[in-house]
Amino acid sequence: MSHPASDPIAAFREAFARAEEREDHDPTAMTLATIDENGRPSARMVLLKGVDERGFSFYTNLESRKGRALAKNPYAALCMHWPKAAEQIRVEGRVELVSTEEADAYFASRVRGSQIGAWASEQSRPLESREELEARVAELTTRFEGGPVPRPPHWSGYRVVPDRIEFWFGKDSRLHDRFAYVREGEGWRCERLQP
Repeated sequence: MSHPASDPIAAFREAFARAEEREDHDPTAMTLATIDENGRPSARMVLLKGVDERGFSFYTNLESRKGRALAKNPYAALCMHWPKAAEQIRVEGRVELVSTEEADAYFASRVRGSQIGAWASEQSRPLESREELEARVAELTTRFEGGPVPRPPHWSGYRVVPDRIEFWFGKDSRLHDRFAYVREGEGWRCERLQP
């Protein structure tokens, strides 16, 4: 993109479509950065599961390290990097829970093993042994045998509601194109940034 688009969400969708065509690995993979109650940053990979005018969604255990950090400080940053497309998109904003209906619908779409895993894993907590986890999986597999697996109360989704979206397009000699969109009221102000 040599000039800024008027709508950063539409521009994101176009960039994501290019990444889906070009990238060897999962283009939904993105870095999520949070800040804990002590002001310390932490980053990890999560999967983008939805994007619309409201923001960028991902799902997780609400009692995980990231969930606890977001409960204390509901702001986050996302970074998607697609090397073959030579594009990177950064998103910053406040975080909110997705609706119960959205969480239920996405959970129902997951493979059964992942649904049971959401019940079995006390994500980010210490684990005595792999056998302990496998025993929990076996017990839950038996418990839910023959019926649907309900969404655990500690599992849902978050939406990063962007107030800043930055697009980076790799160019020769490191003279990259960068555009930052900053939310102003209901719209966006866009500015070109130095590479």
